[in-house]
Amino acid sequence: MNKERNIGQEILAGIKEIKEWRQGKRKLKTTRAQLPRAANVAKIRRNLDLTQDEFADFMGVKVKTLQNWEQKRREPQGPARSLLRVAEKAPEAILKALPRSINRLSSHRHKAQKRKVSSR
Repeated sequence: MNKERNIGQEILAGIKEIKEWRQGKRKLKTTRAQLPRAANVAKIRRNLDLTQDEFADFMGVKVKTLQNWEQKRREPQGPARSLLRVAEKAPEAILKALPRSINRLSSHRHKAQKRKVSSR
């Protein structure tokens, strides 16, 4: 059963829901994403098999900032936490987005690590 979506109808239904919510007639369903904290940063970076230099460069922060996160002296803020969430939940997306020089290295290390784990 491959029913085709009616996007226009879905948009109108969404607008109606918002209007009812503003009038106090409806409660909207909300979802909160749990964003990574400093305690997760080192594990996320190791899972990507990146050095601190590589990961800091990708995150757009100084290595010292990354080290402060990993040692739990500071908490990542704003967009950094969102990017860490992507790195945690979809590491393949991060590896794909890395510059080729880093991606080639990490892909090679990642494959070697997988071979090492599977041979145990």
